[in-house]
Amino acid sequence: MVDIVALITVLWVSFSMRLGYWYQPENELAWLILGAPIVAIPVFIRFGLYRAVIRYIGFKALWTIVSAVSLYALIWGIIGFMAAIEGIPRSVILINWLLAIIAIGGLRMLARFILSTTGFMASKNQKNVIIYGAGAAGRQLSVALSQSSEYNPVAFVDDATDLIKQQVDGVKVYAPNDMAVLIRRYEIGEVLLALPSASRQRRHEIIETLEPYPVFVRVLPGVSELAQGKVKIEDLRETSIDDLLGREAVEPNVALLEKDIKDKVVMVTGAGGSIGSELCRQIVHLGVKTLILFEQNELALYTIDKELDSDKTMIYPILGSVTDQTRLENVCCQFSIETIYHAAAYKHVPMVEYNTTEGVINNVFGTLRCAQAAINTKVETFVLISTDKAVRPTNTMGATKRSAEMVLQALADQQSATRFSMVRFGNVLGSSGSVIPLFRQQIKSGGPVTVTDKAIVRYFMTIPEAVALVIQAGAMARGGEVFVLDMGEPVNIFDLAVKMIHLSGLSIKDEANPGGDIEISISGLRPGEKLFEELLIGDNVTQTKHPMIMKAQEDKLSWQQLEQTLHEVQKTLDGYNQLQLRALLIKIVPGFKPQCDIEDILYQK
Repeated sequence: MVDIVALITVLWVSFSMRLGYWYQPENELAWLILGAPIVAIPVFIRFGLYRAVIRYIGFKALWTIVSAVSLYALIWGIIGFMAAIEGIPRSVILINWLLAIIAIGGLRMLARFILSTTGFMASKNQKNVIIYGAGAAGRQLSVALSQSSEYNPVAFVDDATDLIKQQVDGVKVYAPNDMAVLIRRYEIGEVLLALPSASRQRRHEIIETLEPYPVFVRVLPGVSELAQGKVKIEDLRETSIDDLLGREAVEPNVALLEKDIKDKVVMVTGAGGSIGSELCRQIVHLGVKTLILFEQNELALYTIDKELDSDKTMIYPILGSVTDQTRLENVCCQFSIETIYHAAAYKHVPMVEYNTTEGVINNVFGTLRCAQAAINTKVETFVLISTDKAVRPTNTMGATKRSAEMVLQALADQQSATRFSMVRFGNVLGSSGSVIPLFRQQIKSGGPVTVTDKAIVRYFMTIPEAVALVIQAGAMARGGEVFVLDMGEPVNIFDLAVKMIHLSGLSIKDEANPGGDIEISISGLRPGEKLFEELLIGDNVTQTKHPMIMKAQEDKLSWQQLEQTLHEVQKTLDGYNQLQLRALLIKIVPGFKPQCDIEDILYQK
C-alpha cells in the first residue's frame, strides 16, 4: 500500500517538475498515472522486494530495488508511448525513474532505521562498546553488532594513521591515545578486539595497554572462522586468556604430525581427559585408519566418543584401566595397534598428595603395564605425556611422573621392538584443574581470587599446542628421549590474576583501594606445590627438526636396577607403608625433595 501511494505520487510530482507547475492530469493520462502500480507491483514481487526483512535490509537489497524500479519505469514509459497518449514529455520517464528509486528505496531505509536497534526502537539496555581494529573484520563486526540488542559500537580505534578521523559505516575512527577520553565520554564497559590476523604478540601488547582501564576485554575470532564453524558463537563471550602469554603459537610440522598417525591404528589412553580428548580430535583430522579410545571413566569415554562420531574413521571406545596389562594386550592384539599416546594419569598435585598409593599405582605402574603391553604386542611407537613437575619434583605427583619417564627410558635401552619417548610441558590453559578456569569462576562469583603465593610462577601453553607437540615428538623419537617445548618466559600467577580482574572490567580490592570489586587472597602453598617449575633436569639439550622443540638426554637407571626397586615399591604398596614408599620414590628419583610431610588421608587417619 505504501508503494502504491508512493508510485502515484512520484509520477504526479515528475509531471509537475517537468512542466513547472502543479499539474492536474486528465482523461487517459490520469488513468495511466493511477495505473502505474499495476505495472510496478508485479515487477517488485518478481524481484523479491516484499520478501526482504526490512529491519535487516542491506546494500544488496538496494541494488535489487534499483533494478526493479528501472524495469518498471521502462515498461511504464513504453506503455505510455505505445498508447499514444498526448502530453507525456520524454524527460518525465527519467524523472519518474530517479524519484521512484529515491522513494521506494528511501522509504525502506527509513523503515529499517525505525525498526532497527540503532533507531527509535533501540534498546535502552545496549552497552556502548569500542571496536579495536577498523579493518575488514572490525567493519563486519560493527555491522553484526548494529543488528543486536546488546551492543552499540560507538567508536573504532586503530593504529593506521590514514584511518584516524575517518568514518567506517558511520562510526568514527580514533587513535589508541584517545582511548581514555572515549571510555569516559561514552561510558564504555567493553572493548572488542577485532584483529583476527594479528599475531598473538601484537594482541598481547594491545591487551597490556588496555589493562589500566575499567573495561571488559573480549578477543573475538574472525567472521570467516565463525562461518566455517571453527569457533562457536559462545566463544565470543569469553576473554581469550591465552593472548596474555605474549608468545606466538607453536606452528606444527605437518609431515611430523602425520608420520605416526596417517593410515595407522592409534590408541589414546586417558582419551576422555583434557589432553587425551584433544589428542583424539587432532588424530581424527590427520587421516588415522582406526582410533581406539581407552578410558577408565565411563562418562568421559561416552562424551568423547559421541563428539568424534565420524564416517571416515573407525573409532572404538574401550573401557579399561591402564593397570590391567592383560586387557591392554588384548586390545593391542585385536586391533593391531601401531601407535600409543599414553595420556592416562592422575595429575592434580594436592589430590595425589592426599592419595599417594593410588597416584603411584596409576602413574608409575599404569605406565609400566602399558609399556610392557606395547612391547609384547610389538607396538611401533609409544609416547608418554609428562609434565614439568617431573623435574626436581617437590611433590608425589611429580615424582611418579619422573618415575614413569625413567621406566620408559630403561625399557628403551632394554629392547628395540617399541620406540619410547616422553613429552614434557607446563600448565595447559583451559584443562581440568587449570588455574585459568578457577580464576574466571572466582571473578564471576565476586571473589576472592585465591593465589597461593605472590612469587609463584608457571609456564603456560594451549591445549592444541601441547597436543601437537606430543604428536610430533613421537615422530622424531629414536628411543628414550625427553622432548620439551620452548614455552617462552614463565608467567607470574599473581600478575595473571590482576590482569584477569582488570580485563573483566573490575578493580582490585586491597588496602590501597578498599572500595574495589575483587579481592586477591594469598592462601599459601598447597601440599607438594613449589614456587617455580622447570622443564629440564640437566644441560644436555639439543635442537630437533622443529625450531621450538628441544630434546634432552637425562640421567637414568638400567632396567635391572629399576625393576628391583619397582618390586620393592609393589610390596610397600601392598603393606601400605607410606614412609617406605616415600623413601623408595626418592631412591628412584634422587632429585625428589618433598615439600611437605606425608599428607595421604588414610595415613593421617
